[in-house]
Amino acid sequence: MRRAAGRVVAAAVLVASGLAVLGPGAPASAAPAVSYTNPIAAQRADPHVWKHTDGYYYLTATVPAYDRIVLRRATTLQGLSTAPETTIWTRHASGPMSAHIWAPEIHHIDGKWYVYFAAGGDDVWAIRPYVLEGTGANPLTASWVEKGQLQTGWQSFSLDATTFVNNGTRYLLWAQHDNNLPASNTSLYIATMSNPWTLSSAAVSISAPTLAWEKIGYQVNEGPAVLQRNGRIFLTYSASATDANYCLGMLTASAGANLLSPSSWTKSQTPVFASNANTSQYGPGHNSFTVSEDGQSDIMVYHDRSYRDISGDPLNDPNRRTRVQKVYWNADGTPNFGIPIPDGRHPIRLRSHNVPTAYIRHWEYRARLEPNVTTLADSQFRVVTGLSGSGTVSLESTNFPGYYLRHRNFELFVERADGTAPFNGDASFHQRAGLADPAGVSFESANYPGRYLRHAGNLLHVQAVSGTTALADATFHAE
Repeated sequence: MRRAAGRVVAAAVLVASGLAVLGPGAPASAAPAVSYTNPIAAQRADPHVWKHTDGYYYLTATVPAYDRIVLRRATTLQGLSTAPETTIWTRHASGPMSAHIWAPEIHHIDGKWYVYFAAGGDDVWAIRPYVLEGTGANPLTASWVEKGQLQTGWQSFSLDATTFVNNGTRYLLWAQHDNNLPASNTSLYIATMSNPWTLSSAAVSISAPTLAWEKIGYQVNEGPAVLQRNGRIFLTYSASATDANYCLGMLTASAGANLLSPSSWTKSQTPVFASNANTSQYGPGHNSFTVSEDGQSDIMVYHDRSYRDISGDPLNDPNRRTRVQKVYWNADGTPNFGIPIPDGRHPIRLRSHNVPTAYIRHWEYRARLEPNVTTLADSQFRVVTGLSGSGTVSLESTNFPGYYLRHRNFELFVERADGTAPFNGDASFHQRAGLADPAGVSFESANYPGRYLRHAGNLLHVQAVSGTTALADATFHAE
């Protein structure tokens, strides 16, 4: 095992107490820690969240019966987990829109609500995209009318429509079977729109399943979602069968490019988000993006399962569930999704107060302070109730649950808990306001009072601290 690094109980405390506020010199991409608990919704796949100007988050998703479109709303993302659910539309008894009601998305465009969804008919596999239009301030009580099938230019298996605006032009993205590629199931297409249910340009294919990881079980590119930042458009999509092989790929284009030109899009050659056995998260995919309540963090909303093996057709397994996860940003301006984090509290990263581009991370079990940690999970820890109790906290690795940050000979390592009192003491800390900045956080050793977790020479130690430099070395900011 090469590396180890976040379970969180006190992340919420960090936020509520103000300890997650950014310190001086924070990089522009830095944002306070979030305190969500996963999963958000059981048996809800293909989740889409819209944060509206009315202060509410709206969540819709595929239900296991594939027979209706549901909505729930709350003023927080976590609140969606307990929000009541309203059915706003039910499948037809026969004909079009009578089967396989899949992947609804809700958008607010020009003063009205629109839901894009896929449905079959008497031939349940004649899947096509459809549009609902809602009039009213609250989509749960709006008046909904069917705008009919969204015509893409030809008839074939098609689904997962989404829309976005770039440089004043509205675009539609969707997945559809290319009749010229009989072995392929779906490719990704883009077109401009004249209104929320009508295309104004010919469809252009911008991605087909050509890489090995896109063709496991089925040859699939589907579920496009758009994240617009740093002068670029990042388009995530799902690939392969909807079991543990399901994963996310990504296309990237300049915001100033001709988005209807396939050459404007560059495909990542490896998945950007995939199953992780250590965290017991399998088949992550079909995501959407929103922002945190304070507007400072991009949040990915997606589904996965908590187990790998499925009996029978994955489409008949109801247990995909909705989860949320903070998106971090690399120094080059690209998003870093990391790995699907464990169920429970969201992990944090700890950024140095006086080296504001560097984070606590683990490498070969050794705790270090390093900048540009692109292996994100190495720098993510969950703040949990201290192993030694007595009002302490412990820092548990995200990508190696059950491993904790502990001191040994006053040097910091990430090691598996062995249940002994010495280990528990070495892995427990008193969480204090930042020694150099009360908006930050410092960690005092539970079994060596007066000694604090601090960086020195790019390594982590537990030492007594005095003087301006040492106090800054022992202060961190939660992100």
